Amino acid sequence: MINTEALFKVSYGIYIVCSGNKEQGNGYISNTVFQVTAEPVRFASCCSKKNYTSELISKTGSFSVSVLHTDVSPEIFGKFGYKSGKDIDKLKGMQIKYGLTGVPILLEGIVAFLECKVIDTIDVGTHLIFIGELVQSEIIDDSQEPMTYQYYRQVRKGLAPKNAPTFMVKTKPAAKLDEIKPKKFRCNACGFIYDESVENIKFADLSPDWVCPVCGSEKEDFTEIISESI
Repeated sequence: MINTEALFKVSYGIYIVCSGNKEQGNGYISNTVFQVTAEPVRFASCCSKKNYTSELISKTGSFSVSVLHTDVSPEIFGKFGYKSGKDIDKLKGMQIKYGLTGVPILLEGIVAFLECKVIDTIDVGTHLIFIGELVQSEIIDDSQEPMTYQYYRQVRKGLAPKNAPTFMVKTKPAAKLDEIKPKKFRCNACGFIYDESVENIKFADLSPDWVCPVCGSEKEDFTEIISESI
C-alpha cells in the first residue's frame, strides 16, 4: 500500500533554477534541489525532460539556484511554474544577474543564490538529475525566511506544476445531480479563488484566454475545489 499523503511529509524547499546565457535563458520552479557532498560542495537539481530549461542546462553545462523566500510575489509562481519558456521570455523584465559561467541568476524574491557547473547527469526516466559543483554562492536577503514546499502548499495554497517530480493527478468524484450548484476554482500558482457564487459567469464559460487576475496564470492552471462534505 502506498499512501500518497506520506510523500508530502518529506521536506522540500522552493527554488527557481535557471540556465542559458545573455542571449537565451530560462528558468523553472523546483522543489528538488539538494546538497550531495561537502568536499567539494556539490548540488543535485532534478528537471523534467519536457522543461525547456533542461535543454539549456544540457547545452551550457551550468545552472543557478535562487532560494525563494516566503514573501515572494505570486507572479513569480505564475511565470516560472505554469508557463513555458518556449512560448514566452520568462526572464524579460525580471531582476537578473549573470554568473561566472554566464548563467542567468534570478534576484527577485530570494534569500540567496547558488551557481553550479554540471559535472554529471543522471537519467531517471521522466526527469534528469544534474549534479553540479558549486562555483559561487551569495546571501541576498538574510532577513527573510526561505520558503518550504509545505509553506507553499498550506499557506500559499499552491500545487505542483505538471512537470514537477511531486505532481500527482487528483481524481474527481463521479458527476452528481447537484453539479448545477456554484463551484469554486483555485489558481495553482497563487491560490486565488474563483467563486462562481460571487461572479457573473461560470468558470467553464470564461474565455479561453482568460487569466488569473492576481498572477496571470492561464485558465487551465486552475483546479476545481471539491467539497468533502456530503
